[in-house]
Amino acid sequence: MIPPTVTVSVREAVRRGQERAARLGRTQQMELGEDLFIRIAPGGRKFLLFCLDAEPQRETAEELARVLELRDPQFGWHQGATLRSLTVVEAGTDEHENSDEAGSSEP
Repeated sequence: MIPPTVTVSVREAVRRGQERAARLGRTQQMELGEDLFIRIAPGGRKFLLFCLDAEPQRETAEELARVLELRDPQFGWHQGATLRSLTVVEAGTDEHENSDEAGSSEP
């Protein structure tokens, strides 16, 4: 028997990704839209937001920071070889605490 379909809001999916990043100590990447992705760093207190064909909007990053309950999020940009990504780090988070960072390699 096939289990019933369960609808999960994007907010809940992102929170679950954050919890998984913290629990496993591994980066979690999720597709949020047709051309919008989030990469949540180990620990769950920072993330990278990127698009494949454009740049992500700061307003979207601000909303995701609220959903993830980041205290005093700091916003910046990461320029990779082919993409420009928006980075969000909770103030006081050690940016070098893990080698598998959200922004350590280009998506």
